[in-house]
Amino acid sequence: MPKRIISIIQGIGHRAIEGTWQVGLASRFFILVLLKSTTSLRRFGLVMRELYFVGVLSLIIILVSGLFVGMVLGLQGYETLQKFGSETAVGTLVALSLVRELGPVVAALLFASRAGSAITAEIGLMKATEQLAAMGMMAVDPVARVVAPRFWAGVISMPFLAAMFSVMGVFGGYLVTVVFIGVDEGSFWSQMQSNVDFRQDIMNGFIKSCFFGVAVTTIAVFEGYDAKPTAEGVSIATTRTVVTSALVILGLDFILTAFMFRGIS
Repeated sequence: MPKRIISIIQGIGHRAIEGTWQVGLASRFFILVLLKSTTSLRRFGLVMRELYFVGVLSLIIILVSGLFVGMVLGLQGYETLQKFGSETAVGTLVALSLVRELGPVVAALLFASRAGSAITAEIGLMKATEQLAAMGMMAVDPVARVVAPRFWAGVISMPFLAAMFSVMGVFGGYLVTVVFIGVDEGSFWSQMQSNVDFRQDIMNGFIKSCFFGVAVTTIAVFEGYDAKPTAEGVSIATTRTVVTSALVILGLDFILTAFMFRGIS
């Protein structure tokens, strides 16, 4: 075989082994964080401080993005449904698109870009400046003191952020279709109320956002803790957090949607 082909095969094998190794390390790290979480949950002030950093400071981008996504959905939905004489069902289209799919997925992508990257950079910088090593020398567990509060803050914040994204999206759809275009307000809300099911639609979206929160936050804290203690290492870890989180979110979304629609049928 030509040397070039052998080199390509070796490169693919090396990346596959390295990826499998990283998945195993991340799984072990996730279990370690869960085991160390009792200390953080007893001192809930640590989690509350991170909730502000991870959740409250992410509200602006979540709310503004949700508003514009809802406005675009309302406009596009109205133009499409008008061709079939069903423009009064635009409220149902906007609500179902948001609570089932776009709300959890887009909110998780924004969360990974803003909060996930910040968590990775913060932990990575603490490792680069040897703050984590100093904690260990003072008999302070860095996983319990630094990692676990950020993990739980992300897990708690994600469902609320996704819900707020969906609410603002519905409001944006209402502004475009009812206030600007002139769709009947009663039809907009009544169609939405009669066609959006709490268990099958809203709860499924909530479950998705919980899974996304766990996945994104686990990736963020692991990449930060595993980063090389250099400026370049922290930069690479931050980039990897965003890219890996996006891929995991989309993959998880497909898997969860397949199971949820199978349950509906």
